[in-house]
Amino acid sequence: MKKPDLSPEEKILVIIRDELYDGSWDDMLDDLKARLGSRPYVLKLASRIEDDVERIRRLRVIEDEEGINLAEYIEGS
Repeated sequence: MKKPDLSPEEKILVIIRDELYDGSWDDMLDDLKARLGSRPYVLKLASRIEDDVERIRRLRVIEDEEGINLAEYIEGS
């Protein structure tokens, strides 16, 4: 498979997922939703949480359809 074309924001999300959420999109999404609901959260990403949630949806689709872990395609991770 050719290297997925990810935006800088998407690459950051993949790295954060692996480093802070043990590779779990679900845990990361739960944290982002908690942030939106003003509940306690682990990480302050950006004020664009809704955009990040949409990016995560896209990244999950890529991983599921291709059967890959995107972290393997990001240099330095």
